[in-house]
Parts: sequence; structure tokens; C-alpha cells
Amino acid sequence: MSLPIRRLAIVGTGLVGGSLALALKQAREVGQVIGLGRRRETLEQARSLGMIDEIAESPAGMGDADMVMLAVPMAQMPGILRDIAPHLGDNTIITDAGSTKGDVIAAARELLGTKFPRFVPGHPIAGAENSGPQAARADLFVGRNVVLCPAAETDPAALEAVTALWQGTGAQVVRMDAARHDRIFAAVSHLPHLAAFALVDELAARPDMEDYFRYAASGFRDFTRIAASSPEMWRDIALANREALLTELSAYMDKLGEIAAALDKGDAAALDAIFSRASKARRNWEGK
Repeated sequence: MSLPIRRLAIVGTGLVGGSLALALKQAREVGQVIGLGRRRETLEQARSLGMIDEIAESPAGMGDADMVMLAVPMAQMPGILRDIAPHLGDNTIITDAGSTKGDVIAAARELLGTKFPRFVPGHPIAGAENSGPQAARADLFVGRNVVLCPAAETDPAALEAVTALWQGTGAQVVRMDAARHDRIFAAVSHLPHLAAFALVDELAARPDMEDYFRYAASGFRDFTRIAASSPEMWRDIALANREALLTELSAYMDKLGEIAAALDKGDAAALDAIFSRASKARRNWEGK
């Protein structure tokens, strides 16, 4: 019986790319995994950890890969698409794991040309504050959502192949319009990271910052955990989705303005109403 994916090329063997490789190998859903990336050290580490079987020195080394996964920071996507386009086989499927979709689809449509229909935009909703091959684990995607955002031109066979790829990791696959994806994740993912980065940066700039961090407890730790995430990755995500993110940031600042006004007036009823609605919504979400 042939393997679902005979030869998979992963560009970016960090947390997401490495975890994908481990998951597929554990499930015996892939034959050979080829790694590409900017840093030889990272690729060597990925190979030593059993994530990849071979290191490609350039995009030409992908050879006859059945599928290419782009698991890199958003700002790198256009350059990588441009570099790999001439080396893609006639039947090679291309997909990505980026956190924004509208910009990636636009770049792929421009740079892949006639190969664009075999590009399947994707976003696994799984991650951690740590990065690099050492942070990867085979169960990262189990029970997690993976959102696929096919374009009108997307080849149905390519879409089904990428769906099967993620299902092989234990993920649940859903499909969504790219613009809606970017609006939703600006609110529930990108904005929380901005808020965490902003709070930690503001406190860290204070002359007596050590006192603040010394006495910070679980509430601060839980809220700011994601501020330890990759600065490069989140810089790129923020810029890639800036229009939707600015809209959500404005709405959030309006809500903070309501709270500030209630505090200024000593309006306990207004504070109670906001806190009660938020508490109820959070408990309802957690219970689902």
C-alpha cells in the first residue's frame, strides 16, 4: 500500500514545520521529508531530532516532491514562492501554515502563475510561545482546528490532499473565506498578542521594573505568556494583517476608553456591567 505522501518538502523546520513532520511520520502518512530553511544549524537539528530525512541546499533540491509546505514567517512568503516556482513539478501541491491568508493568496497568485491552482492556503490553529525544532512535538495538532482558505481557482484534488494531510496529524479541518479568516484572527489571535507585548514592554521600560516583575503572579503570567513568542513572527503577522488588526485595535481601545471613563466617574454599575458580560461570555466559551 502506497503512502499518502511519498515525498514532502518543508520550508521552515521550526515549531509548526517540525511538528507536522513528526506527526506525519508517527502516523506513517509520509515517506521521505526534505527540509529547507535559512539556517543550516536549524536544519541539522531538525534532522538529528528525526523530523527530516534530507536537507535540500536550494529549492532545486526539492526534486519531485508531492507536496511543499511553507512554514515560515509571513514576510518570507513572497520570496520563497518566487524561489520555488521554477522548481515545482507538474503535479506538486503547495500549501502554507501562515497566520494570515489574504496577503499570501495574492502573492501566490502573482508568483506561481499557472501553478497557482495547486496552492492551498492553510492555517493550523496551534502553537506555543517557544519556537525552533526543539519545541516541536508530534501531538501539537491533535484535536486542533486547521483552517483552509481555498481560492476560486484552487484545484479540488489539491484541496482534498491538503485536507488529508492535516487529518493525518489528528487535526480537525474547516474551510473559510480568506477575508473572513483574517478578520476573525485579527480579533482572537493577533490583537491579544499585541496587548501582551504592549503591557510587558511598558512595564519593562520603567526604572523600577524589577519590582513589578518580582511581585507579578498568575494573572500576569497567564495574560502575558504569549509575549514570549517570536518577535519576528508576530511583527510579520501584525504587518500582514494590519488593516483588520487596526480595526480590531480601535474597537478594543474604545472598550478600554469605556472602562477608563467608568473608573474616572467611580461608576461601579458600568464596570459591573462590562465585567459581568465578559465573565459570562468567557465561561460560555470555555464550556464549549
